[in-house]
Amino acid sequence: MSRTPVWKSIAVALTADIAEGRYARGDRLPTESQLAATHGVNRHTVRRALADMSEQGLVHARRGAGVFVTARPTDYPIGKRVRYHKNISANGKIPGKKILTLNTRAADAQEAEALGLVQGDPVHVYDGLSLADGQPIAVFQSIFPADRFPNMLDALQKTHSVTKALQLIGIPDYTREWTRLTARQASPTQALHLRISGGAPVLQSTGLNVDPQGNPVEYGRTWFAGDHVTLTLGSE
Repeated sequence: MSRTPVWKSIAVALTADIAEGRYARGDRLPTESQLAATHGVNRHTVRRALADMSEQGLVHARRGAGVFVTARPTDYPIGKRVRYHKNISANGKIPGKKILTLNTRAADAQEAEALGLVQGDPVHVYDGLSLADGQPIAVFQSIFPADRFPNMLDALQKTHSVTKALQLIGIPDYTREWTRLTARQASPTQALHLRISGGAPVLQSTGLNVDPQGNPVEYGRTWFAGDHVTLTLGSE
């Protein structure tokens, strides 16, 4: 297994400091010399870590003044009612979704089991990118039973929102039946979409949403950029 580059470890540590409130938005980070001494590295290594954080929108440099915190990782609650736009808006950020692909294909074994289908049954698939203030924070894939929701792709094309699309086709409410979280490394495609380094940490959330009668309506997988999001677990 390849070792994590030192600069990446420094970026992860500083991001954790921001996430945990040690540095707030607008605060100046320690100087390159101070960070180099703290981590036992040269200033070039520190500069590479800060450049990576800048590319992610977490910090920005002011010539002659230092490096300042631009934003903290987004808190994202996961509970019975997972609503993307509500979660992001609660952080004071502007939510957004970008459609990558919409298509219909045969369900694999895992998808079929979750949705109560037979492997090979048709499913609608929505691959997309979740944004906060225009910054990509997650790649997701939402899967729906095609025979039950024949017009789902049209509804998604119109709304870009799973909640609004389900409402359009007659599902006014849904809740999360279960969620599983796994730490992984970003694939090259995920890294490209999330603007992170290949192999950087991502948090994979896999879950099933059901209607008020308990019928499966959506099986979803989401890969959150580990440096951009802090997942929190709750009952709601």
